[in-house]
Amino acid sequence: MLKRIFLPSIVIVLAYALWVNENFKVITFGVAIFLFGMVTLERGFKLFSGGALENILEKSTNKLYKSLSFGIITTTLMQSSSLISVLTISFLGAGLISLYQGIGIILGANIGTTTGAWLMALYGFKVDLMAYSMPVLIFGILFIFLRGKSLNGFGYILIGLGFLLFGIAYMKDGFEVFKDAIDLTKFAIPGLKGAIVFASIGVLATVIMQSSHATLIITLAALATNQITYDNSLALTIGANIGTTVTAIIGSFTSGIEGRRLAGAHFIFNVLTGIIAILILEELKFLTDKISYILSISDSDLMLKLAVFNTVFKVLGVIIFIPFLNKLILFLNTIFKEKNFSVKNIENIKFLNDEALEIPLAAITVLKKETEHLYHIAFKIISKGLSLNEDNVLSNMRSYDVIVAGPKNDGVVIDEAYMLGVQHIYDSILEFSTKAQLNANSDDIQKIYAIKLANRHIISAIKATRNLEKHMKLYTCSQNEYIKKYYNSMRKRLIKILRAINILLTADNRERQIRYFKKITKYISKAETLTNKRLNIEIRENRITNIMATDLISDNIYVQDIANNLFSVVKILFINDRSDIEKEKMDSKSEILKEDVLVVKDVKNSI
Repeated sequence: MLKRIFLPSIVIVLAYALWVNENFKVITFGVAIFLFGMVTLERGFKLFSGGALENILEKSTNKLYKSLSFGIITTTLMQSSSLISVLTISFLGAGLISLYQGIGIILGANIGTTTGAWLMALYGFKVDLMAYSMPVLIFGILFIFLRGKSLNGFGYILIGLGFLLFGIAYMKDGFEVFKDAIDLTKFAIPGLKGAIVFASIGVLATVIMQSSHATLIITLAALATNQITYDNSLALTIGANIGTTVTAIIGSFTSGIEGRRLAGAHFIFNVLTGIIAILILEELKFLTDKISYILSISDSDLMLKLAVFNTVFKVLGVIIFIPFLNKLILFLNTIFKEKNFSVKNIENIKFLNDEALEIPLAAITVLKKETEHLYHIAFKIISKGLSLNEDNVLSNMRSYDVIVAGPKNDGVVIDEAYMLGVQHIYDSILEFSTKAQLNANSDDIQKIYAIKLANRHIISAIKATRNLEKHMKLYTCSQNEYIKKYYNSMRKRLIKILRAINILLTADNRERQIRYFKKITKYISKAETLTNKRLNIEIRENRITNIMATDLISDNIYVQDIANNLFSVVKILFINDRSDIEKEKMDSKSEILKEDVLVVKDVKNSI
């Protein structure tokens, strides 16, 4: 609703401004070209990185100083904190980095944005940017027509840079023309009131353009042509920094719980540092003057002093915030709580988020995490279908004691859980996979297909459990000890398999992983064979009825289906990511699918 009102209002106001003032067209054209350059630059870096940026993020942010450095360096190179924010939210949602690391990256990116102001203040308004933008654009166009993802990415980077320079040049010329028609310094407001008013303008401008960098460049252009006062430019800079949080909040609506926590941290940091900066503006100006004097920046060079101020207040904000990071995370965890497993909230998607679709590695990672989530739900459902307590299944209790202890009385009904949750998560994974394939290369598409296949196996295991549940409840409570023994034997076998899978998935030791992989293989290959001869003896001696024998045969197949499908999930999704086991058991990705077929054939033959 807000978007429907907000966007048309902006369009109407902009159209009116362009109509009443011819000179305003030059400035707004420069802003439009600048924003288009930023979008193109981001696209280029996404293509050009080829996964390198994501790999660096995954490996080099385990310490606060590393995550801060990553944010500073990457934002300095790319001049786009929004790209870094998207990347951070994606990997945070995928569980590759912690919230603590994510906040560190965002704080570093906040400092990294200051380098753009320095470059513009030092060179941007003292050289002919139009002359430099043209050759950059020419070579950029040339590269995007060459074959190769990296070359195309480099081409888009050059085009983005060219349009950035082009846009800045037009903004500068626009304010030069504009000052002859209207003197904006007449609207300058001194003191705290002026700081609040112009900070609010900075917030609004950043929300409209979705770029604090663009707001800062406009501020520098206006200051360079003496269209705003120095004091008001400082307030605009503070407002631009606060305005970036709106973009983060909007982006977090489609994110998981961790993405919302990160957006909350971003909002709290930027708003509080902005408020503090406004309240101590005079002190910050004094500190800026002192640092400018040390750097030999003259009092008349207001653009460089603005760059100094921008750096001072952002670095100071980070320094103030760092001691309170753990308390901030505790507060965010309290506000944004994870929900426990139940029928009412089983349908919640935990990891899939739109930001991850921008980066293939992130998309594949969140798909795997969401599949793990679905597997854990399937584990609970399977335990329920076997009339077992899932906590006891994973404990060190003897299988017999797990069976005697019985099910967990949580009120979860398998059919209800499936319809309300499992189906929704499965459909979401398939939909997300389809979208992820649009930006993926051939190798990534194969990985995504394997993940989809793993999810299909999970669903098959759940469906087999649904078919098994009725007879399992009936015969495990039967007065007939013979049929009860058969069904308890099947439960014992599945308990062993579920435990072995859990240990394998959580083990970090290579030998332990391989040992339990072999154990699962042995448990599955030693399926209990129910021959007609054996069942005929049981029936002839009145131990079981014909109906019991028929049910037993079909349910034994369901048990084998559950075991086989869960093991297929392990092979396709988890084992394939663990290189040591992969070398031990598989030679290629295609062999994963071959093993699935062979296991199924072996099971059918044994039955």
